[in-house]
Amino acid sequence: MLKTGAEHLVHALMANGTTHVFCVPGESYLAVLDALVGASITVITCRHEAAAANMAAAHGKLTGRAGICFVTRGPGATHASIGVHTAFQDSVPMLLFIGQVARADRDREAFQEVNYRAMFAPLAKDATEIDDAARVPEYINRAFATAENGRPGPVVISLPEDMLTDVVEACALPASPRLRMAPAAADIEHLSALLKDAASPMLVVGGTGWTEQAAVDITAFAVANGLPIVTSFRAKDIIDNRHSHYAGDMGIGPNPKLAARITAADLLIVVGARLGEMTTGSYTLLPSPVTKQKLVHIHVSAEELGRVYYPTVAMCATMPEAAFALSGVAVRAAALPVAERAAYLEWIRPTPDGLGLNLSTIFSYLDQALPEDAIVCNGAGNYAVWTHRFCQHKKLGTQLAPTSGAMGYGVPAAIAAKIMQPEKMVVSVAGDGCFMMSMPDLATAVRYKAAVIFIVVNNSQYGTIRMHQEKHYPGRQSATALTNPDFVALAKAFGMNSWKVERAEDFAAVFAMAQTDGGPTLIEIITNPDDIAPGRTLS
Repeated sequence: MLKTGAEHLVHALMANGTTHVFCVPGESYLAVLDALVGASITVITCRHEAAAANMAAAHGKLTGRAGICFVTRGPGATHASIGVHTAFQDSVPMLLFIGQVARADRDREAFQEVNYRAMFAPLAKDATEIDDAARVPEYINRAFATAENGRPGPVVISLPEDMLTDVVEACALPASPRLRMAPAAADIEHLSALLKDAASPMLVVGGTGWTEQAAVDITAFAVANGLPIVTSFRAKDIIDNRHSHYAGDMGIGPNPKLAARITAADLLIVVGARLGEMTTGSYTLLPSPVTKQKLVHIHVSAEELGRVYYPTVAMCATMPEAAFALSGVAVRAAALPVAERAAYLEWIRPTPDGLGLNLSTIFSYLDQALPEDAIVCNGAGNYAVWTHRFCQHKKLGTQLAPTSGAMGYGVPAAIAAKIMQPEKMVVSVAGDGCFMMSMPDLATAVRYKAAVIFIVVNNSQYGTIRMHQEKHYPGRQSATALTNPDFVALAKAFGMNSWKVERAEDFAAVFAMAQTDGGPTLIEIITNPDDIAPGRTLS
């Protein structure tokens, strides 16, 4: 194994099952780019480091394996930091490799030099630097193990450019181990006793690490015990939203009837979700540190249990093992949660109002028109309220949306999803502000023939900030109005077919054309700036 540090790195990536690398090339890691020539890894060249990092994060979310991103030092790393933060808050595995200055030049503020250990310390699970090329396999395996085990998350690895060209011997290693943890039998018995005595229990599922079988098992547990199922913020795809026990999702602008039902519950069984700020309504729906309800909390990370909420029962387990253990519990009557389900179905009916084009009818149409395994991606903005409320998810792995609330995520996430799973329909939904933050990577979609349907909801403003502005400083708009390009013409300049929709009744025909186009397409939807949320206006 006498190879350069860069060659050892690429071999270590392949040993750990890496299939795709997302990057913006830089001179600081030219040796890695050379080592990737002829390797069994698909290299995706992006137009901005934030997009490359978001693609890697989306890869991690869809596959459960660490998404890989390479960027150059300084500005490349700072641009990519948004994807690292998103991966951290989403609890998805990701490795960010950063080319670094030569070892002899460190601590002189050399060209684009940054201390990445310090920079990424609060943003990543771990941040390290490889000084010795002979230890590359060791560091790479450690990075995979850290990123993929426990609570998944991003790991940042700095690569001094001269280390990458050192020719050394190194011990090749097999793939790093992936750990599995089952809940203790005594804890399952304690949960069973609490559940048997509960008058109004609820099941909350969320987080990452789910498999199709785990989703089946946790649903079986809910059915056997008559439990309504709630999903945490932006984790709707864990449960088939059409299931008779599904009661909706917790998050921004939740169904008031669902919020009241959660408040009235006497037992919450939370599996996988961290119970973060968005899921808990800024910790008001579930006051911290002690909830009014008895709390059974199952999470993959021991560090998360008791960190924010004090649980009655805490279990550290991976989701497949936790769901399997729960699937054998049946201590209550298997009744249907009729009231909760009825409240959910009422909530997702299109709203009758709307100033001009009614977005609720468009997303209700998408709910019916999309294949069951279609992947819907979005970033952040009020447009996403319509997406999440009126568009149901039927299968695991069909929702890519950042729990960090990061704008600019939906476009690159959709491109990565389509590259990885070309047989599935992929739809990206973005507001005009969100879309413009990652618009250059339409070129990436065209280059790699990623046939994503990009939907741009255009109200010519930063709508979420405008909404908060009107609530707290009524009548005093400041810095939230936008001047946009012609999005249809812009898409055509990239070589994509595109359409503008100004009436809801025209959307179905346009979407049908986009479905059969065969390449990436764009649909611009013009909405009234005053129509800020379902059933609510700025005025």
